[in-house]
Amino acid sequence: HPTESGFTTDVLALYDWAKARSGNSSILFWGHSLGTGIATNAARKLQEERGVQVDAVVLESPYTNIREAAAHIPITKIYRQFPGFDYLILDSLALGNMFFRSDENVKVLACPLLILHAEDDTVVPPHLGRKLFETAHGAYKDKTKVKFITFPEKLGLGHDYISFNPELPALVK
Repeated sequence: HPTESGFTTDVLALYDWAKARSGNSSILFWGHSLGTGIATNAARKLQEERGVQVDAVVLESPYTNIREAAAHIPITKIYRQFPGFDYLILDSLALGNMFFRSDENVKVLACPLLILHAEDDTVVPPHLGRKLFETAHGAYKDKTKVKFITFPEKLGLGHDYISFNPELPALVK
């Protein structure tokens, strides 16, 4: 069964494999949606347990933590009004050791952090990306290392198509 710690361990194994073969090339963690929690977990673990910083972290359509994301994603809107929503849905994530606390992870990171969010994201509300940016910006000693880029609704990038934006490579660079 997939677990939060299992995902993180897998990313660190992939990091080790890539690092051994990359020479002097930069290695960054890029997470999309659920993967943003995995990316911040792995970056934090690498920093705290090995004393190594990943070269950068890019978070595309991120959330603060999985509990807050589940409480705000549109698909749960109808269920939020029923008694027991917190217990049945939100608490069950915690019982399964699924936290994905990007909001806590970014407080200890020091590597460059780029947060990308489309204003028309209907899966992960953009205010969660903004809140994550504000948390990171408040915690980082070097504020210039934290960037937040929003994509206007008129581009129609939604939750899944930020990577299709032709300006993305230049923005990331």
